[in-house]
Amino acid sequence: MPDTIDQRPPVAVGHVRMEVSDVGAAARWLETVGLRPIVTQEAFAVLELRGGTHLVVRPAATPPAPGTAAPFDLMVDDVDATHRDYAAKGFAPSAISRGRIHDSFTVAGPSGFVFTVNSSHARGRPV
Repeated sequence: MPDTIDQRPPVAVGHVRMEVSDVGAAARWLETVGLRPIVTQEAFAVLELRGGTHLVVRPAATPPAPGTAAPFDLMVDDVDATHRDYAAKGFAPSAISRGRIHDSFTVAGPSGFVFTVNSSHARGRPV
């Protein structure tokens, strides 16, 4: 059997933190948009993104103002299908903006955050 070479980049983001007003509600929303739940407790949740990055959700000392840009964006392989999926789930995504590098849309998320959802530019490369 031939040796396989791992084509992925050698480094990944391990953990990202997001502070919210309601950990449980945020964890449910994040699971609904596609993150994998690892643990959810009253004051702490961990969800996993593609590549193994963990999103740590904690209570905010001061909740963000409504309309605040989320501290990170989301990237998907098929932005059109994701847009349809989020609309079917009642998230009322914005229209898709077609860009030079990414096609993207925004969607209201937990605690007043607004998430940008971008098309992937990995172009079939392992990530």
